[in-house]
Amino acid sequence: MLVRYCMTRDPVTVGPQDTLAIAQEKMTAGRFRRVLVVQDGVLVGILTDRDIRRHAGVEERTKVQAVMTERPLTVSPLTPVEEAARLMLAHQISGLPVLENGKLIGIITTSDILKAFLELTGAAVAQSIRINLLAGTAGSLPEAVKVITDLGGEVLGVGTYREPVHDQHVFFLRVRGVEAQVASTALQQKGYTVLHVH
Repeated sequence: MLVRYCMTRDPVTVGPQDTLAIAQEKMTAGRFRRVLVVQDGVLVGILTDRDIRRHAGVEERTKVQAVMTERPLTVSPLTPVEEAARLMLAHQISGLPVLENGKLIGIITTSDILKAFLELTGAAVAQSIRINLLAGTAGSLPEAVKVITDLGGEVLGVGTYREPVHDQHVFFLRVRGVEAQVASTALQQKGYTVLHVH
């Protein structure tokens, strides 16, 4: 999934000459923790609620430009969402402005990435179940998908990961339209080791 599909478009902005009180008011009204700073249509900084808290009591007298982080790290709308997540973790930040041809078009935050994660794995769908299978114990992941679809179930998401405690390679299916026990039994009958059904 690309950033363009999960970012927040047309984010609220402030100018560098605005006061922290104005920025705080906008952040409170929008219920977000950061605001982008734009001057003459160009992104010049980012201001967070933490920046404002450091200047408690002088918000009315302090300009945004005195407190903001200049030249913030940015991504493009074509950046893969996992790359945006990697950048946030590496730099310990919770939001990235999105620029297209130098123009601010959005922002992607940790909340946006969490929503994208739920969409990618199928976990955003109510009344779905997740089946974890030990890789290498039977057929391939596509064959496991076929077992579910043959039961009349719908596969919403698939993925793989390495389970760290026992250093096992696991793949999972997020499915709906089939009972958990029925799906688990059918997969076991095909030789799959079912680790968990959630």
